[in-house]
Amino acid sequence: MADNTMIYELEDRPPAGKAVVLAAQHVLTMFGATVAVPLLLGGQSQMNLSPEQIAVLISSVMLCSGLATFIQTTFGSRLPIIQGVSFSFLAAFTTIIASCKEQQLDAATMMQFIAGTIMIGAVFEILVGFSGLMGWLRRVLSPVVVGPVIILIGLALFEYGAPKAAIYWPISLLTIVLVIVFSLVLSQGRQFFKLYSIIASIVIVCGVCWICSVTGIFDANHPAYIGFESIGKASWVRVNPSEVFFPWGWPRFDAGFIIAGIAGYLASMIESFGDYHACSNIAAKKDPTPHQISRGIGCEGIGCFLTSIFGGFSSTSYSENIGLIGLTRVGSRFVVQVAAVILVLLGLFGKFGALAATIPQPVIGGLYCVLFGLIAAVGIQQLARADLSSDRNMFIAGFSLFMGLSLPAYFKGYDGGGIHPTWKELSSTMNVSLRSLIESMGMTGMGVAGTIGVILDNIIPGTHEERGIGVPSILAPEGADVTLGSETADESRWDD
Repeated sequence: MADNTMIYELEDRPPAGKAVVLAAQHVLTMFGATVAVPLLLGGQSQMNLSPEQIAVLISSVMLCSGLATFIQTTFGSRLPIIQGVSFSFLAAFTTIIASCKEQQLDAATMMQFIAGTIMIGAVFEILVGFSGLMGWLRRVLSPVVVGPVIILIGLALFEYGAPKAAIYWPISLLTIVLVIVFSLVLSQGRQFFKLYSIIASIVIVCGVCWICSVTGIFDANHPAYIGFESIGKASWVRVNPSEVFFPWGWPRFDAGFIIAGIAGYLASMIESFGDYHACSNIAAKKDPTPHQISRGIGCEGIGCFLTSIFGGFSSTSYSENIGLIGLTRVGSRFVVQVAAVILVLLGLFGKFGALAATIPQPVIGGLYCVLFGLIAAVGIQQLARADLSSDRNMFIAGFSLFMGLSLPAYFKGYDGGGIHPTWKELSSTMNVSLRSLIESMGMTGMGVAGTIGVILDNIIPGTHEERGIGVPSILAPEGADVTLGSETADESRWDD
């Protein structure tokens, strides 16, 4: 039997020096996924931000993740959970960007609409969390619904994998090979490679790109060229209020964008619900109480609301950092609070964001190829919590997935050019907000799968066990009581 004894338990405080090192591990573990989103959305194929703007975006994301993490660990679930940029919102944000590009709006305006969407969605999440509705929503949004939604989040990103890697395949392939070797081969029995496979790969490949750049092998126009001019222009510390508060301008609001964003919030909340159970069972060896879950979701909403002010992207709990807790057997929330402080400092340190923005696009393309498929795999893992021998579940999941791919194809038109003529004629009679609302839902596979899944899963009879409500967490230690929805935990411990 595996030894699941924690080295540092939930309320333990390691010595300062050791706490900083352990906290740095959390920051490095979440760094790759957190930086990937702003690099993706800020890249040439999306908002086409300048290197200076991407640096501001990365700094804002780090600041927001730190603030959200501190709020979560101190006032929310009070579990050692890192908050970071969520992939659940990518479909909504790419929809916003695509719509703004059609209207020929600039990148700052795109970020203003994203901020408005995050702000209203955050209020929704705050209300759901502190009202105690999360328990009810969990019954409505079972793994049969959430699994296909998460799968489509990953599959919807296929166009950003190989096409971006193909900008310069040698560097992209080197990135892919190193990630695979470090994370799946050398990580066997070697904790360093298991924890830092992404970061180590980025450092090595960027080192190769830099050597090729300074020796003249890559000229300034080469896609893998690295130049540090933007670092020199970046400020050491972001102390100017205009650089920190609403760096892109005041938020703007659109009904269709907001609905698409709320769909992302629903997926994020369900993901966090599962993460709370996994983290609590690992760090405290018991289920989180309903009050913990409510506070956690509510405080995630507060963190996202702050994100709309500081110019980042919506955050959620990070499963990979929960896995780190199980691997290192360090469940101290004090360590994660120290990590939150580190993230805030990185967010205020302008040159850090500028340095991260120098990562070449082929490196990012290689990371996309290895990371985005994992998102779909997480959806499969979530779906597997339901009874897959059930014809009911197989039909709902399969139909939701298929329509999540097929219906957006209808809306976009089979010729690949514009909206389907029938839809275009109908939408011309609607006002802008309603048209934007329906287009956002109809053209986003996540919205289609979620809508169809919720309806079918709640009108077709099925038991809780069949639907996957009440399945133990796969991340829990042996012998732990992990029944989802269990209220056997001592609530007084968490509500003091």
